[in-house]
Amino acid sequence: MKNTVFLTTLLASTAWALPGLAQTTTTAPATPPAGTTVAPDAAGAAEEGDVELSTPGADAGSDIVVVGRNIPDAVRATPQVVNVLSTADIARTGEGDIAGALQRVTGLSVVGNGFVYVRGLGDRYSSSLLNGSPLPSPEPLRRVVPLDIFPTNVIASALVQKSYSANYPGEFGGGVINLTTRAVPKETFLQIGASVSADTVTSSELGYVYDGGRYDWTGFDSGERKTPGFIRTAGAQGSSVTSEQLAEMSNAPTTLLQENAHLPANYSGELSFGTSTDLGGTQLGVIAAAGFSNTWRTRDTIQQVTDSPDAILLRDFHTVLTDNRAIANGLLGFGAEFGENRIRFTNLYVHDTLKQARLSRGSTANIGTLEGGIDPFITQNTSWFERQLIDSQLVGEFKLGDLSLDLRGAYANTQRNAPYERAFTYQYNEGLERYTNALSGLQSASVAFSELDEDLWSGQANLSWHVPGAREIVLSAGYAYNDTDRDSTRYTFQYSAANNAALDSVLSQLRPDYLLSDYTVLTNGIYLRNTSTGQGAAAYSASLRVHAGYAQAEAELADGLRATLGVRYEDAVEEVLPSGGAAGTRLGNDYWLPAATITWNFAEDMQLRLHGSKTLARPQFRELAPQLYQDFESDRLFFGNVFLKDSQLYNAEARYEWYFARDQRLSFAGFFKKIEDPIEAVAFFPAGTDTLQTGFANAPSARLFGGEVEFQKYVPLAGLGGDFFSTRRLVLIANYTYTDSEIKADDSLIASPLQTGTEATLRAANVLFQDGASLTGQSDHLVNLQFGIEDTERLSQLTVLFNYASDRVTNRGPVSGGGGVRLPDLIERPGIRLDVVARQGIDVLGKTIELKAEARNLTGTRYREFQTFENGERVYFNNYKLGRIFSLGASITF
Repeated sequence: MKNTVFLTTLLASTAWALPGLAQTTTTAPATPPAGTTVAPDAAGAAEEGDVELSTPGADAGSDIVVVGRNIPDAVRATPQVVNVLSTADIARTGEGDIAGALQRVTGLSVVGNGFVYVRGLGDRYSSSLLNGSPLPSPEPLRRVVPLDIFPTNVIASALVQKSYSANYPGEFGGGVINLTTRAVPKETFLQIGASVSADTVTSSELGYVYDGGRYDWTGFDSGERKTPGFIRTAGAQGSSVTSEQLAEMSNAPTTLLQENAHLPANYSGELSFGTSTDLGGTQLGVIAAAGFSNTWRTRDTIQQVTDSPDAILLRDFHTVLTDNRAIANGLLGFGAEFGENRIRFTNLYVHDTLKQARLSRGSTANIGTLEGGIDPFITQNTSWFERQLIDSQLVGEFKLGDLSLDLRGAYANTQRNAPYERAFTYQYNEGLERYTNALSGLQSASVAFSELDEDLWSGQANLSWHVPGAREIVLSAGYAYNDTDRDSTRYTFQYSAANNAALDSVLSQLRPDYLLSDYTVLTNGIYLRNTSTGQGAAAYSASLRVHAGYAQAEAELADGLRATLGVRYEDAVEEVLPSGGAAGTRLGNDYWLPAATITWNFAEDMQLRLHGSKTLARPQFRELAPQLYQDFESDRLFFGNVFLKDSQLYNAEARYEWYFARDQRLSFAGFFKKIEDPIEAVAFFPAGTDTLQTGFANAPSARLFGGEVEFQKYVPLAGLGGDFFSTRRLVLIANYTYTDSEIKADDSLIASPLQTGTEATLRAANVLFQDGASLTGQSDHLVNLQFGIEDTERLSQLTVLFNYASDRVTNRGPVSGGGGVRLPDLIERPGIRLDVVARQGIDVLGKTIELKAEARNLTGTRYREFQTFENGERVYFNNYKLGRIFSLGASITF
């Protein structure tokens, strides 16, 4: 009798397979309780536990069973440590994007604008895959993809694998997140949905806006912001832009900041369709989905900067930022299933635009608050950050007797366009009793144009052999190739009058659009002085080419004992070539990356896993590129370090799992990681400025350890009596992760994040890093709780979601320019968050309408990012209130 668990049957019509595992005998799926009527989701699935996954090295799509152990649970059945979010799991959270849903997974936290951290490790230590193929990022500050650009209506499942296996890419420090898009539907459907929401801090409250183009509400520019050819020429050549050329540029629509006393509410809509047909034994299907959302957010924040151990402020500003974000997405997929074979062709499009208006007023160390409490400076910014992702994938999963062949090819392109990033600084003139901008000295106006284009070609071939015999043995091998190319430009210009003279007192009082009007520009000889080279490389090209091969074996060693052993070889060349003769990067390294997992199924419903592996983390392009970027989420400037090197990680984990019923479990785990040359975000002050920037440096080493517990339980309520409770149950889901990390910093020399020339500037590691400090992004405590009541026969759910993340470091503290003293680290306080989601199905004319109501951030938690000094003073880099968000939505499936 084969009594080893290999994979679990979740669904007869939609099977899934994990990397490197072969199928066993097929069996019928578990069915809902008698009399159950469940509306199909957009893929045609009908059960809560249904999961569809497409991963590298997966077998062809036949149904997989548990042999000898009747505990059908997806997490248990895999040979690695995974978490899987099905369509039902995602729906229960009520989140509109996949990043929000993933933050409910054990050990995961979402930082900034949709970047997922696994067990406190930064985004550089995890990778994102779509249907098993890698994705480029539309964000120049990251190589990983911000997962909040993926709406949940195009995602069938999300798998998080925390223990490394050789069939996955070697950049696997914390884990891999594999998103699977919807594929062949089992029945024809048409789903339409819409929602509207209000934010107590933003909706119908005061914010700042500017006109832009007439299509801005869609996230697409009307042509108003089209970058002129002479800007590209001047940027590339380092030359200036003349007054005559300047008069041809967009002015008032991208310049004039205005108050809006009643900002609009948020809204979204989605549409999905699928159908299939049987043609000569082959099931052909098509699925299409489209969605659009338009949201507003205002942040009324305190922003302070100090370079003093006594917390004497260099800058102290009150800033209001209003973001209008528009996301459009589309998915078109074609699929074919014949026998145990599957082919899918998937095309995904995501267009994500953020239009930002910003107004600040405050003081500096040189010019403090004036008599009467008047702030000496007012600054105004208008920005447009447009990101786009296009991805096409062809996947074939074939079953050839005892062999399984998996072929994947993909092309992805990402673009980021940020034209007309405008900034104006006005200074209070006590004589005129007005704020003025003479385009001279501390009074200034500037504009920047950024463009990024990245292509990623990838291909994979994986072969698995199910060795005939009394015990299960699966041998797998594969090859993968990734080729990434990026081109990035950022051209910055300063407005200056003829001969760099100051404008007269009359002109300097003009508001920004009049200050830059054709008349003012032409009569005063105002031109654009190129400042790109003073802010790093105006352009750079980057590439990463990886050849990889792996071999892996999974075998049942004895009754209840199985092992997965594998090794991956990766050879990679990563290059960053800046313009202007600046120093570049070429990292050519190859690695052997072994991995082993042993699972002991020592009881009918319990098992123990032991895991060990070696993985790596390469520097991301944005960490290497010596080019300045403005991050709209943190409102901070970033600058790369071309002298970074790869990080290597050694991983170990032990996990106990008890599966006491279907889809119900209790697990405990302990994990340990040693990291050589971890890359950390380090704050610094560029010479002669009071603006804090973020750079990057390799610490000598670090270690991380921790533990996590996860519990999932369903409690039937039929015993309480009455029709209301007869089909309802309680849902209890809880997880907790404790993580402790520590940087090791001695007097060894490392490349400083602040570079000059073509040679590395070396500094002692214990000057930039405090020995024993925690890694950036790591929270000691992560808590997720879900408590709900739901109907097992019809759509009716009420879920309360609780989330807590303890303080975490966002940047290593800068070194004081005066005394060379390292200042305290920058700390982020995520705090507590409480959400409530209700979903109810209502039958109307034979159709079920789903109504959804959400209440988010009921605790009204603020966002805080700060430094705390020995004298008890606290300096805030960002401190603003997060609103409570209330939304109503409805959808109907035909």
